[in-house]
Amino acid sequence: MIELEGVPELVDPVMVAAFEGWNDAGDAASTAVAHLEREWKGEVFAALDAEDYYDFQVNRPTVFMEAGVRKITWPTTRLSVVRVGGDKPRDLVLVRGIEPSMRWRSFCNELLGFAHELGIELVVILGALLGDTPHTRPVPISGTTSDADLARRMDLEETKYEGPTGIVGVLQEACTHAGVPAVSLWAAVPHYVSQPPNPKATLALLNRLEDLIDVRIPLGELPEDARAWQVGVDQLAAEDSEVAEYVQTLEEARDTAELPEASGEAIAREFERYLRRRDGSSGPSAGGHATADGADGPASYRRENPGGRTRPPRPSQQDSDEEESSED
Repeated sequence: MIELEGVPELVDPVMVAAFEGWNDAGDAASTAVAHLEREWKGEVFAALDAEDYYDFQVNRPTVFMEAGVRKITWPTTRLSVVRVGGDKPRDLVLVRGIEPSMRWRSFCNELLGFAHELGIELVVILGALLGDTPHTRPVPISGTTSDADLARRMDLEETKYEGPTGIVGVLQEACTHAGVPAVSLWAAVPHYVSQPPNPKATLALLNRLEDLIDVRIPLGELPEDARAWQVGVDQLAAEDSEVAEYVQTLEEARDTAELPEASGEAIAREFERYLRRRDGSSGPSAGGHATADGADGPASYRRENPGGRTRPPRPSQQDSDEEESSED
């Protein structure tokens, strides 16, 4: 039994989790949770024992100096709590760490123990995958769940994915079997510019999370960072005619596929978000990666070609043979 001392009774608590690694293309998901911790000044109240779940030859500890004393930071997963005020107060328990190297079932059971003790009403797991999506268009965000009733109530997709998975998929299924409502939000990151950071994908995840849990999230400098990121990628892509042509092909495919989505309902959602932001705040202002064929996201994205790259190279100076994985 997990006993938590010093953690106040929480109001309508939601657990929001993200893990570095296979489920975190462009570091978009882990950066989103880090943003919430920073903006709402999250207080860490628990950390999982690193020796139980991590291979230190894969995720090495780091040494640093503090007041002239050498100290070591171990790779782990930490939990913090933030109190969101406003008209509808709500508390968030933030889980941020690295995808574990071993004992995934025990890892999930330990997180579920915290969820039980804290009275968590919903678990939202953030992820990011590589996809055939142009950087010039809005970032596709898919919301999935294994619970058919929850899918209907929250307008989500009921996942039908079969194949290799990561900790996001395992934790979601563990929540489902434990009777804890769980949702995964996936951002699609352009595979030709997959290196972190990707503030545009992080911003899209936070906007979708805001809608899902009905709190206003202070965005800070993220919107400006997202615009600067897109301008930078535009400039890099313009320097390579092959990449520019490929991006145009992706744009045309995306625009054709999403034409029916320009509905009154979609416009109304965007207008509601605008009104919420204009009228006030609910809170204080303050490796390789998954591809969409290896995640509970839309199935229209690219599957990695094990025989070699068939797409134009990334518009960056990184080695064009950098390896990418596929996952949940």
